Amino acid sequence: MDIIALILVIIGGLNWGLVGIFQFDLVAFLFGGSASIISRIIYTLVGLGALWSITFFFRDEILSRFKAKKLD
Repeated sequence: MDIIALILVIIGGLNWGLVGIFQFDLVAFLFGGSASIISRIIYTLVGLGALWSITFFFRDEILSRFKAKKLD
């Protein structure tokens, strides 16, 4: 799941980079506009991948705390 989330976040980041620099939405271009159902599904998946990726910040901290308490 982590790899899928990372791939989706990379796709979203690259797409936003294109929008910011060139005003070109690659997802909308490839799938028939930003309002098309396929584009909306991709945007939703990218958003869900970003939400999942937030958990990356907390995993090592929680695991290291748990291991430290277990060793005491």
